[in-house]
Amino acid sequence: MIKKWFLTIVLGGSMVALAACGDDTAKETEGEETPQEEVATDQESAEQPEMPEPDLKDIPDVVAEVNGEKIDKKEFESTYTGQFQQMAMQAQMSGQEVDQTQLKEQVAESLVAQELLVQETKNQKLSATEEQINTALEELAQQNGLKSSDELLTALEEQGVSKEEVMTQVESQVKIDQLVASETGEIKLTDKELQTYYDEAKAQQEESDGEEIPAFEEVKPQIEEQMKAQKESEATQALIAKLREKAEVTINL
Repeated sequence: MIKKWFLTIVLGGSMVALAACGDDTAKETEGEETPQEEVATDQESAEQPEMPEPDLKDIPDVVAEVNGEKIDKKEFESTYTGQFQQMAMQAQMSGQEVDQTQLKEQVAESLVAQELLVQETKNQKLSATEEQINTALEELAQQNGLKSSDELLTALEEQGVSKEEVMTQVESQVKIDQLVASETGEIKLTDKELQTYYDEAKAQQEESDGEEIPAFEEVKPQIEEQMKAQKESEATQALIAKLREKAEVTINL
């Protein structure tokens, strides 16, 4: 399965922009606002603080080097802007400011991690078939509420991301999925593990707001998917840590 986190980081703000476009389209289909609604909307807009701008001053031309491969300023700024937009929207709701210094460090580390994984797929001579790439692209389209991969490519192109860039990143992700799968092997979960996870989640939910969650059998498939994703994430982080121990990494922020 395509890992959305990787593509979201690589494609920067494009996914954020796509989501915004989707919201705008939905609003247009709802019809014209009444004068009262327009006044209420204006008042809400007036109460909301302005969206902060990403701080891109003093970003070096080469942000990092991984085994001699450079991560340049353009790649970092594109990725950072996308992550910042997401964080800023969350910060508006919580009333907290985005710690841009910390975010820059996190983005640099994520780009280093990506480069380490990409290099390892090359070291292992992993390949991706056209069918695998197309399937991954369709999944990505669905994850972003679009009907087809063609619609996704068109929307991203309008955001300034070329088809060639998208296809390259999707191909890289397919190879990384293979790499992670080789680390985890086939993930098999017992009913006991799933039940334990469910019981813990249910107890936390009831303690926090008192609401009941659906019966175990109803949510069992979702729990299994979530637990597998968690194990894959843990395996990925462990692999990145192992690769970094042997790598030559310099971050220039």
